[in-house]
Amino acid sequence: MNNSGAVRTAAKFTGRDHISQNFRNASNKFAQILAAEPTIVAELFRATRNSFVLSRGLKMKSAPCRSLLLAISVILLSTIAAQAYGPLGHEIVGAIADERLADTPTAAKVSALLDGLTLERAAVIPDEIKGWDKKGVDDPRSFHYLAHRKIDRQLRDFWRANQPTHDPNSTAPSHHWFHYTDVPVVPPQRYRDGTAGRSRWDIVHMIPFCVQVLQGRVPEQNDRKITKPVALILLAHYVADIHQPLHVGAEYFDTQGRIADPDKDKSALGDEGGNTFTLELSDEPSRKRGMHKKKFHGFWDYDAVNSLFPQVPSTLAKSELQILIEPLKKELVHEMATHEPRNCRMPPSIPIDNYAEMWADEILPIAREAHERVQFTNVHPQQQEDRVVAAGEADEKPRPDQMNYRTWATNTVRDELHKAGWRLADLLQKIL
Repeated sequence: MNNSGAVRTAAKFTGRDHISQNFRNASNKFAQILAAEPTIVAELFRATRNSFVLSRGLKMKSAPCRSLLLAISVILLSTIAAQAYGPLGHEIVGAIADERLADTPTAAKVSALLDGLTLERAAVIPDEIKGWDKKGVDDPRSFHYLAHRKIDRQLRDFWRANQPTHDPNSTAPSHHWFHYTDVPVVPPQRYRDGTAGRSRWDIVHMIPFCVQVLQGRVPEQNDRKITKPVALILLAHYVADIHQPLHVGAEYFDTQGRIADPDKDKSALGDEGGNTFTLELSDEPSRKRGMHKKKFHGFWDYDAVNSLFPQVPSTLAKSELQILIEPLKKELVHEMATHEPRNCRMPPSIPIDNYAEMWADEILPIAREAHERVQFTNVHPQQQEDRVVAAGEADEKPRPDQMNYRTWATNTVRDELHKAGWRLADLLQKIL
């Protein structure tokens, strides 16, 4: 969209028939900001959407300024693909739990710990704070959760204690490690059957750690700086992550690009949950010039979730999709919150500290099928920042059941988000 088109579109959102020169100048300025600092624009959009996150120095006090900010943020949203729907799956899980817990003592405790935030809102914060990684939380331009200053301070302390690193021997873990585990999908196995891809800082360990903080079994003054509010924010996110197949299972390859067992071949390289492989599906529309193949992992985080709303035309601009999906999301959440999913309840004999391992074991066969349904080609070692990983292409295989990959993945995502929402609510009822 060019600037003149942006101005015309912005007029619809501000209700003005006449666009002043100041408005036009502001539109041009925001276009420049987008080119230079796209993360700032993402923060601005979150600010207008949630009335919650604002960068220092970007407070909008007047109604016209807020309208202008909303208009331009919506326009520019279409160019920020990574920010458009990434949070959607987490919001669905948090919103299901919110509805399940409504008007209960647990809901009151959640609200008190989160300073009034909903689980739907809290569930996306652990990914949002990755925005601090590039320049750190002490950068003057880093965004703040200004409406919740105590939580903001605690989140910043958490980030400082768990700064990004790829060094497995680091004395302090990276907060990124807490979101996943990379259990090999070949050969079939449970979490406890091997060591490859697991660590004391992976999601299977961090979920019970957060539970123990909330129960008071681990003091809030711990080395990871996970206080009770931070633990609740992390749980709202991690319970969804562990129900995403590629956050739990990974494929490993030898130096010749063949699938390998990393417990036997110590030189085998992992696909990092599909993050280093592109994905080509049989129903993929032809790509326009400049469009790149999607990532295998990204498909599960974004496309498979978006496909839950087939009534929304995929040809619409991202800004229009956002507006149309919001009410549909609420309908889906209500449907899921009022209908119990199959096999979601945990056996009474299973200790709460073992829930995460049981959930990982449950999702591993699905992670294995997610990999079996594609053919890996052009597999090769690739330098990724300060480490070497396996990279290549994943192409959908023809299936005798005639169900294509996208349909199967969307059905899987629907089931897993449904279970995750109920399980989050159940877990919080038991520990708060």
